[in-house]
Parts: sequence; C-alpha cells; structure tokens
Amino acid sequence: MSTTVDPAHAAAFDSRADYTAAVERVRAAARDYYSGSTLAMDDATYDALIARIAATEAASPEWTVAESPTETVGAGGGVVGDVPHTTPMLSLDNVFDADGLHKWAARLDRTIGRPAAGYTVEPKIDGLAISARYVDGALTQVITRGDGRAGEDVTGQARRAVGLPHRLGEPVTLEVRGEVFMTEADFALANELRTGHGEPPFAHPRSAAAGTLRAVDRAYAAPLSFFAYAVHGLDPAAHLSHAGAMAYVAALGVATTGGSGAGMPHCATIDEVVAAIDDLNDRRLTLGFGVDGAVVKADSAADRDDAGSSSRAPRWGIAYKFPADTRTTTLLRIEVQVGRTGVITPVAVLEPVQISGVTVTSATLHNFDDLVRRNVRAGDTVFVRRAGDVIPEVTGAKLDERPDGSEPFTPPTTCPRCDGEIDRSQKRWRCTRGRACGAHESLAYYTGRTSMDIEGLGDKIIDLLVRAGLVTDPADLYDLDVATLKPLDRMGDVSAGKLVANIQASKTQPFSRVLTGLGLRMTGRSMSRRLARHFTTMDALLAATVDDLQAVEGVGPERALTIAAELVELRPIIDKLTTRGVNMTEPTDPTAAAAADADAAPAPLARPDGTPMTVVVTGAVPGLTRDEGNEAVERLGGKSSGSVSKRTDLVVVGEGAGSKATKAEDLGIPIMPAERFADLLAAHTEGDTARVAALLEESLPMPA
Repeated sequence: MSTTVDPAHAAAFDSRADYTAAVERVRAAARDYYSGSTLAMDDATYDALIARIAATEAASPEWTVAESPTETVGAGGGVVGDVPHTTPMLSLDNVFDADGLHKWAARLDRTIGRPAAGYTVEPKIDGLAISARYVDGALTQVITRGDGRAGEDVTGQARRAVGLPHRLGEPVTLEVRGEVFMTEADFALANELRTGHGEPPFAHPRSAAAGTLRAVDRAYAAPLSFFAYAVHGLDPAAHLSHAGAMAYVAALGVATTGGSGAGMPHCATIDEVVAAIDDLNDRRLTLGFGVDGAVVKADSAADRDDAGSSSRAPRWGIAYKFPADTRTTTLLRIEVQVGRTGVITPVAVLEPVQISGVTVTSATLHNFDDLVRRNVRAGDTVFVRRAGDVIPEVTGAKLDERPDGSEPFTPPTTCPRCDGEIDRSQKRWRCTRGRACGAHESLAYYTGRTSMDIEGLGDKIIDLLVRAGLVTDPADLYDLDVATLKPLDRMGDVSAGKLVANIQASKTQPFSRVLTGLGLRMTGRSMSRRLARHFTTMDALLAATVDDLQAVEGVGPERALTIAAELVELRPIIDKLTTRGVNMTEPTDPTAAAAADADAAPAPLARPDGTPMTVVVTGAVPGLTRDEGNEAVERLGGKSSGSVSKRTDLVVVGEGAGSKATKAEDLGIPIMPAERFADLLAAHTEGDTARVAALLEESLPMPA
C-alpha cells in the first residue's frame, strides 16, 4: 500500500486524540493490506487519512508519534518476519494527476541540482513485494517486504511463481526485487482449485496471491506470477541505468514488466511520462493482470544516487495512482441491513458485474443521506467501482437511462428488524434499542461455547425466549426460573430445570469469558483474555482511561477509544450482570499467585526472566478445542502464536498436525506431544509443581 505525504490540500486534525486515532486506523488498514486479508479501507480513504496525518504533523509537530505512517515503511503494517533485508525495502510516495507529477519532477531536479536525464514508466502491480536472493545463479531465499527492515521466508512457496527462475542464465550472485501476483488466468484457476477443495473462493487477486505465498499446508498449489522491478548487488562500476539493469536480469531469465504487454517505456520529459501513463491507463484492462497505477523512476544511476532516499521512500521514484475501475450494471433493489449494534445501512443489490477480476453482486450505499445525494433507484443503470480496488460502492446513476415510472427509495420509518424507533441524529442511523434490537444475535454470541458456554441455549430456545419477551439482553437470562420456562414449547420440568442450572452455573465463568460474550467491537477471545489479565476485574477495566487501555498489548489509540466507548454503552448491561452475581474477576491460578513471591518459581511457560515463551499449538490436544488450547498456553504463562519461526520457543504437536510440526523439526524447536501438554495443564491446575517440573524437563532444554 503506497502512501502520499502531501498535506497541501488536507485539513489538519483538531485534536491530538483524533490524530492518534487516525494513525491507528492507517496502521490497522496497512496490517490488513500486508497480511493479505480482506481489506476494510479503500485506497482513497487511506490516502486521505495519510494526508491529514501529515498536515497535522506539520501544524503540530509535537503531536507526532514514533509509529506515524509518515515515519515508517508501509505504515507499520507489514507482517514482520525474522529475516533481515540486505538494504531496506522502501515504499513509494504517490501522486494522482499530471500536476503532481510535474511537482515531483521539479523537486527531483532541485535535489540533484540538474534536470533528470530521463525516466522509466512501469505498471504498478497490486501484489506482494518480495526479495529473491541468488547465489552463484541459484535461487537460495525469498523474503517478503515485512516492515521494510525484515520479512518472512517464503522460499518454498515462491519457487512456484512463473517468472522467478530457480537458476539464472549465468552463475552470478545478486538480489532481485519485485512483485508476486496473480494474473487473471492465475486467479480463475486458483478459484477453481480452491472451491474444488470445498473452500470459499478468493475475494481478490491480491489477497489470493498473498495468502498463497504464505500457505504451507494447502492441499492444492495455486499458480503465481512474478515481475522484477529492481536488482541489487550489481557491479557499481557498471553504472547501469534502471532500464539497463532490468534488461540484464531479463537476459538472465527473470520476468520483468518490460517483457509484458505493459512494457517499460523510456521518457525524456515529464510530458512524455504523462502520455505514457495515459496510454497504460487506456490499455490496463487488456493486459491480463491487475494494474492500479504506474511507477515513474529516474532512469540514470547517477540521478538516483544523487537523489537518495528518505527513511521511508526513495526521492527518485513516485507512484501515480489510477482512478478506481468503474463499471455499469443494473441496481436490482435496495435493501436495509441492521448491524449487531443497531446501525442501519442501505445496501445496493446488483446484477452481477466483473470489476478488477472480482464478481460484484452488492455494494455499499454508505448512509441514507448519501443515498439521496447519489440519487440512485431500483432499476437504474448505475456506476459501480471498487474503491481502491477493494470495497464496491455505487457512485451514481445514468439518469438519462432511468426507467419510466421509477420511484425514489423510501427509507424505513422504524427499525426493519424490531420495528423500534430510529435515531437519525447522525449520518449513520441507529435503532434506539441498540444491541437489544439484535437480541437474538447478541444472546447467541454470549451463550456460545467460546464465551459463557451455556449448554442447552441453542438458536431455537433463544428465539422462543426473545419472541416471548422474556429476554432482551444477556443479564435477563439470570432472571429465568423453571416456572417461567415451563410454558414454552417443548419445555418441561426436567429440561427447564437443566437449563436454569446451566445458566446459573455460567456465573462462575472467568471474567475473560464474560468480556468475550459481551462482544465489544475490535475485541475477540484473545483480546478479551489480555484485557482481563491486565485489569483483573471489571471495576478496574471500567475505571481505565484510554491511555490505561493502550498499556495492553495490541491496543492502539483507535482500539482503545472504541473499547472505552463500548464499555460506556454496555455499562447498564454490565451493572445488571454484576447485580445478578455474574463473576467479574479473572481468577489467579496457584502458579501466578506464587509468582508474586520473589522466591517462587515462574509460570511453567515463562522464561527465567518472567517473560512469556512463544508457543504454537498444532493438531488436536486431548480434551481441548483449538481455542481452549491457545487459552491453556496463556494460563501456563506463555504467549500463543499461530505460526512457527526461529523465535518460537515450543511447539505442541497433536493428532492431525501439519507442516508446522515439520517446520519445528527443521528449525530445531523443542516439541511437546499434545498428551504431555494436557498432563502439564492438569498438573499446573492441581498445583503439583513436582509433576510440572518433570513434564517440562521432558520437552524443554533446561537453562544453563
């Protein structure tokens, strides 16, 4: 995700809190982008936030935080690995029009003290940046960009990429950098393979490429492609231009954009660059691979050397972002969705249309004010774009093609889900009942196995309780008794008695389970456990400031603000739960209590200095679900992780374990059988320190 730091037309944030929240939003978006997951923020929003952050830092430099995206590569969002890069893999600043290109070129000329000797223009491919190392002509290691300083080793998977040869045409030692991506043909075949194995189709070629590059245990091998955009390790005395360096690696057998339909034209002036970019934009839908912009570079080695780089981006290159790919289709109807927190949103249901390689059947209409402003109706031929090639949105309609007799959409006057009143005081309408509107969903989440684990409260029973008006929030469950439940369908004395007993028994669940069940936005099971362990009690959590919340691992400014706001909104329910005797304290186990004594031994999975070991659980652990296995790691003082690396301290291997066990063996990481891990957990729970020590000695090397 390239960024721009041009605050000229951006408004600074009014408060420090708004600034820090924006930084966290950008970092979260970048983490999604670099991890290859489904993206939640389009490029336009991302770039606008970056510009406002930069403008704020210019106006109030004392607010600047170390993790600002203007100071870090990739907004700090790269999935950081443990393989350092030989030289940093930097991002590119970007521009959006010819005027921006001319200004960049003028800055470059001033920096080097002369007119640049010429430029190259390459397609900006939305894939995953990698660095491929060749020794004596043989491909030895492939590393992702990561945070720009270090990345993940993906050599095994990257070897499948077409265009990245296993051996070069000459026995040279060098490093090729470029983009791993999926062509349109790759993407179609990858989805055939994926759906053929019973998995949902990939959402987008970029996330498909990123996920495939990191997948080590899939039953199928999805295709990948590669284009180089830089080479390191060449003889500096050769003073090769960028075009010359690319021609050299192409002669060695490496694929470059110069050999593709996009080409890599050389331009003497910025006007020629603009013409080349316009030509690329005109042809980009016919290339067979996704292009969302162009990359312009100073071609001369001397110009690049003299221009240098900032800590985040080279001064000799710039990315030109194309407008979002826009298509037309028919708007079949407008539906209204109600979220779990009561937010009411209009959604366009569309005749399926292909946009940037993805079939789009629905698109956001944002809010009801925006729906009026865009003036779209059912039956219209509408313009649809995937903003930033990610989120489908309807931007308007072909009014001259509007069908006769079409009617404007009539917004709901009451909540479509519960028929309650609607709060229209803000752009995003909300049911005044809030979470109570989605009582069924919130109750199902609260009572689920990974939350309060109340056996017998399935969807049918919850539906009966809600329709009978007996329950509107989780606290109401604890008011139920046998006499109240007996009249319900299929509910007799015995079944009602069991259900009441199970509900009452859930009061003793740990605080972390209560937090999970409440479903605070931007939290999940792991974050709920972290919050519970950090604050220990609900009272302490409710009293925490936004700064206090940020002391918890993984809680940044935006998440802290969201959690604080959610706690305020949920306070009435929390008070009701407390009044009904639901536990609001995280238990302190015997080992943790003993650890308070300076002479006591640390938790079983803690290092001698008290810091948690990193533990990966792969395969089945007897008596535990996958989430319970990770929870057990944390109860034992460790830190659960989903991937094996050189930084992993221990891997628990159970039945059905896959490549993680093999990787642990290859890296020489200690392995503990799942049965022994289950015994360790039992011994720890019982306070049997001798048994704990014996079990650890069987799997972990003793400290010197």
